[in-house]
Amino acid sequence: MRAFVTGATGWIGSAVVDELLTSGHEVTGLARSDRSEQALTAKGAGVLRGDLDDLDSLRRGAARADAVIHLANKHDWGNPAESDRSERAAVQILGDALAGTGRPFVVAAPLSGLVEGRPATEDDVSPAVGPDSNRGGSENLALDHVAQGVRTVITRFAPSVHGRGDWGFVDFLTAVARKQGVSGYIADGSASWAAVHRDDAARLVRLGMEQAPAGSRLHVVAEESVTTRAIAEAIGDALGLPVVSIDPQDAGAHFGFVGRFFASTMTASSDLTRELLAWEPTGPGLLADIAAGAYTA
Repeated sequence: MRAFVTGATGWIGSAVVDELLTSGHEVTGLARSDRSEQALTAKGAGVLRGDLDDLDSLRRGAARADAVIHLANKHDWGNPAESDRSERAAVQILGDALAGTGRPFVVAAPLSGLVEGRPATEDDVSPAVGPDSNRGGSENLALDHVAQGVRTVITRFAPSVHGRGDWGFVDFLTAVARKQGVSGYIADGSASWAAVHRDDAARLVRLGMEQAPAGSRLHVVAEESVTTRAIAEAIGDALGLPVVSIDPQDAGAHFGFVGRFFASTMTASSDLTRELLAWEPTGPGLLADIAAGAYTA
């Protein structure tokens, strides 16, 4: 297939591009800078210059492709409304460009906010609907395009997509531990996260593009639940720092923006995903990755 990938040089996207190329697919990546263009060209991928606000480029990329994989997001923590707006606009234009083609439209989504009190499953419907909801309601908007002849596939990512070189939440937590001189967890550290190794995530995205039926919700999850205390202890061991509990009232000051995520439980099952696509994660677990120096080398 000829795949058009947004976020193609990001942490997850760069691994997805590698996975697609290795599997014999052609890739065109959206690039907003010379550096991104050079990275894609060096891999043998094509390049379309533009960004999430360049809707004409998004439309052209989708129209020329056999499949679209939408992984980009502004992740503007200081202005989440802007991130939500741009995400909804991008999903709308990409989905509209694919209408009536039956082509796959793989859309990244978070696990946060789906359910409370239990691990989320693939059958759980996202409560985010409409432009004023989380991520602009992009998951449900993308699924609305199924009725328009688009093979929409939602990929819900674990909060930790880990591995050497990760610049996500665990990297932020490691930087906070270095700065504060302690590795902290919030309250009793019983809040838990799902996790997946980046290579396993990339393979699942490819399988979803190739095989998943329209309307599928895939959970990109290898480990259903890792407690935040265990994460803090692994970081502390790797850095040689004491491990301490942080009072919830002090979490914002101690951790910064990542504190609100570290206080949240975001767990999920991937049983239905594994059964549907015969996907079996093979990468190391999150704690093993931390212990091996993935965040401290």
